[in-house]
Amino acid sequence: MTIPSVTEPRIRAFLSEGTRTGKLAYTASDGRPLVVPVWFVVEDETLVFNTGKDTAKGKALARDPRAALCVDMQEPPYGFIQVQGVAELSQDPAELVRTATAIGARYMGADRAEEFGKRNGVPGELVVRLRPAKVIAAFDMTA
Repeated sequence: MTIPSVTEPRIRAFLSEGTRTGKLAYTASDGRPLVVPVWFVVEDETLVFNTGKDTAKGKALARDPRAALCVDMQEPPYGFIQVQGVAELSQDPAELVRTATAIGARYMGADRAEEFGKRNGVPGELVVRLRPAKVIAAFDMTA
């Protein structure tokens, strides 16, 4: 089933539930496909994560912003959402701290959010917003 937006309630709920990691797919400079796990949050119509600008994924997304992020449910009834899109990169200091804090709250808890915001919202980091071009969802795969 193709759904046009991450704002659709069932899609947003699935993407935002618990501490599911996203698996980010991007292309290496030599054309190899690569996949890495990322912590992310859903903001408006985008998926947001942070990475270092000098990391493999930071360099790759600056060179070619096309990417996909897959989030799956690893227990019955199993399911996944794949978001294909274009990454927009920012080094805005306020956005770095804000997004790193929100991501820290999701994955480490509210009591450690500020700690992770300060640690990860620093110069040399990027805010990555994946703007969906296509969303594919499969729910209840055992039904």
